[in-house]
Amino acid sequence: MTVIVIGDVVTDILTVHEGPLAIGSDTIASVRISGGGSAANTAAWLAHAGQAVTFAGVAGRDEPGDARLAELHAAGVATSVRRVPDRPTGTVVVLTSDAERTMFTDRGANRLLSRDDVDRALATPGARHLHLSAYVLFDADCAPAGRHALVEARRRGLTTSLDAASAAPLQRLGSAVLPWADLLLANLDEAVVIAGRQRLHGDPAELAPALLTHAGEAVVKSGPGGATWAGPGSDPVHVAGVHVPEVVDPTGAGDAFAAGYLAARLAGADPAAALRAGNELGARAVSKLGGRP
Repeated sequence: MTVIVIGDVVTDILTVHEGPLAIGSDTIASVRISGGGSAANTAAWLAHAGQAVTFAGVAGRDEPGDARLAELHAAGVATSVRRVPDRPTGTVVVLTSDAERTMFTDRGANRLLSRDDVDRALATPGARHLHLSAYVLFDADCAPAGRHALVEARRRGLTTSLDAASAAPLQRLGSAVLPWADLLLANLDEAVVIAGRQRLHGDPAELAPALLTHAGEAVVKSGPGGATWAGPGSDPVHVAGVHVPEVVDPTGAGDAFAAGYLAARLAGADPAAALRAGNELGARAVSKLGGRP
């Protein structure tokens, strides 16, 4: 059984700085370059969890693209990635301080994802589940390919999951940008936007069921507060978070959670056990620099 993960692969330029930014001057920081992209991170964590996984996307025919694919292959991820000569591989500059992130994104070749790319990935032998990052849906150039991925996956008999990805684009575009999926994963900020302003102060036990208008099941991630599952005809299930002595870098924590949850659920775990698995990988992710295992 193989999970198909569709979305962005990028070069992350991670900067961890101390204190406030000195605008117009110098700020001391630790800088590291590594592979990133929400979907690519999830694929790497799925492989780390022992799940067969194929990542599908678009990268430039350049040295960063070579490096990013080599990293995925070394992590045990199979790839179905189209290389293009006229766009660079995507890049994200991540500013991290006190466990908060600010990101500057150049999606580059990721914007060229097409329906053909999706169909090629879904033809992978043994494909059982499709996981899509909503970043694909936030870009008008590749949003049709993202919507096609969910529809075509269901037509082929695959189950589907969608990661809500980011609250700011959801606020700008509206929750209607999210197609229906078997499972919707969202953090608290994303869940508030999707559920609507009337639930601005709702807790996860209220927000998770509210997301069922968009999906068959929903999970709301609350960081150190744990995670909450909701499904039709059942009371919400909450599992407490894993204590982390020191949060080093929150980059990729949600991607790691998604991988842990999906790997467990697809192996037959009940929601509580799957939430615990997601929390454990998420905690591992924040304990290190970078978004990959």
